[in-house]
Amino acid sequence: MSEASARDFFDLLKPRVMSLVIFTAFVGLYLAPGDIHPFIAGVAVLCIAVGAGASGALNMWYDADIDAVMTRTAKRPIPDGRVTGGEALGFGLILSVFSVITLGLLVNWAASALLAFTIFFYAVVYTMWLKRMTPQNIVIGGAAGAFPPMIGWVAVTGSISIESVVLFLIIFLWTPPHFWALALFKLRDYGDAGVPMMPNVKGEASTKTQMFWYAVATAIVGVSPYFLGFAGPVYAAVSLLLGAEFIRHAYKVWTMPEDDRVMVPAKKLFGYSLIYLFAIFALFLIDDWAMRAFTAFAA
Repeated sequence: MSEASARDFFDLLKPRVMSLVIFTAFVGLYLAPGDIHPFIAGVAVLCIAVGAGASGALNMWYDADIDAVMTRTAKRPIPDGRVTGGEALGFGLILSVFSVITLGLLVNWAASALLAFTIFFYAVVYTMWLKRMTPQNIVIGGAAGAFPPMIGWVAVTGSISIESVVLFLIIFLWTPPHFWALALFKLRDYGDAGVPMMPNVKGEASTKTQMFWYAVATAIVGVSPYFLGFAGPVYAAVSLLLGAEFIRHAYKVWTMPEDDRVMVPAKKLFGYSLIYLFAIFALFLIDDWAMRAFTAFAA
């Protein structure tokens, strides 16, 4: 019998990451045109969350060696000795199969197939291949974290549309400045672990420049739902302000002195990027509710 507690296995799921996955998946599902029974909607979001957690467990199983080296990850369940590698692997595989099959049987197989691809992409393409081979690891691998709102959309509609692609692109373009900000002030950690993050391979100056332009692209795509017709003026105004602030933080990092080892601008960008992503997706809900209220009042 395993000596690991339920909390130890829960930690394998990367609960903080899972919370963002749940929220973005729910927004994608909510915005999708068409009707879905509340119970089926709940099942869909639960399956996406469990699939994301399964990916996290498989990631921790494979990355246990480098997690033990890095201060940020040394207390994760496997390097900390609370869960064995075999337990994490079995746990991740069981949850992967459960989430994919359940989503297919109770919701639809298109969403199930996309969830299966997402788990494979994160666990195999990113974790086992890209992460240790190329400084573009987080750029390409970031697609895995961008799929949840698209899966939520497909759970309702059974198909991919331009709206779901935009939701995907917001997260996809947001990922490099978010994680490279972390890589800048955790440069030594990644170097000790032998992970070729962009600052370690291409240098800080190149990384900062790329972060700025990714932030600009994120802000532009972040406003685009208004022009594509699936968000209203409240969304347009607030997303524009949020994007401008994201660009401002990225510019502060871009102009940060090379000899700055405290890297306060990078730390601020990392923190703000989390606020930005949550706020943008929350804004979709707020804007929709505001439009409904205005329509009801006008009627």
